[in-house]
Amino acid sequence: MSKLDLRKRLGPLYDARSEPALVEVPAMSYLMIDGSGDPNAEGYQQATEALFALSYALKFAIKKGGGPDYGVLPLEGLWWVDDLAALDLQHRENWRWTSMIMQPDQVTAELVERTREEVRKKKQLPSLDRLRFETFEEGLAAQVLHIGPYADERPTIERLHRFVEDNGYELRDKHHEIYLGDPRRAAPDRLRTILRHPVRKRQ
Repeated sequence: MSKLDLRKRLGPLYDARSEPALVEVPAMSYLMIDGSGDPNAEGYQQATEALFALSYALKFAIKKGGGPDYGVLPLEGLWWVDDLAALDLQHRENWRWTSMIMQPDQVTAELVERTREEVRKKKQLPSLDRLRFETFEEGLAAQVLHIGPYADERPTIERLHRFVEDNGYELRDKHHEIYLGDPRRAAPDRLRTILRHPVRKRQ
């Protein structure tokens, strides 16, 4: 059985361009975990470790059960602060976040719980029990591809915001990032990140 390419099947949702564009994001299922503080801190690292461990365990459970083989989707993150005036890309201790990984249709709540127990027997993951499985729908959003270090995202974000304003929309909800590159393997200037923000027509 050939490997299922979920990223290719989902098209522009995981294949943004360097020019901002609008995209309709449907309801999809995710493993998610909430937290706060600097993404370089231990809490964020433990959260992402648990996300990937359970996502890969689900992938292998589905394949073992006769389902399709597929590549685990990239890590994603929702980012916000309680006070927008305090948003600072250099001082991230006030940030709040939800880290998440999209799951294919074959993943169910029952399978997540069963697989979580199997992972628990094999690994000591402090954040494993904080993972939740739920549907998330963004609807209409604007997105753009950022290439380079995460710390250099501000000009790309500003360009995305100008695109939103120039086309008669306004931002709503939370800033969304999709990490197409692996910072452990890629040079910082070659990292690829989709920057996305839900929008609505300006009144």
